[in-house]
Amino acid sequence: MSIVIQLPQNVKAREVTARRIVGKKYVKNKTYSYDYHTLSLNIYVPRNIVEKYGTEYVVLKDEETGIIVVMPKKLAEEKGVKIVPEA
Repeated sequence: MSIVIQLPQNVKAREVTARRIVGKKYVKNKTYSYDYHTLSLNIYVPRNIVEKYGTEYVVLKDEETGIIVVMPKKLAEEKGVKIVPEA
């Protein structure tokens, strides 16, 4: 049995993929490299979340209140959130 969550009319949902950013920093003759993951709108995703759920995410944006909710796609599928592609 699966439960489907019906999103209100004013909530837009879309799928996004986290990008891996690799950087280098030079400090006193030493080179440090680092990497992190971001979504669109430069939303930072912690490394442990990317390792646990992967790089596929769902962004839910409420047009009236301006609230943005980001959740892993796997978790959204478990909760029954359906993403309908726009034509």
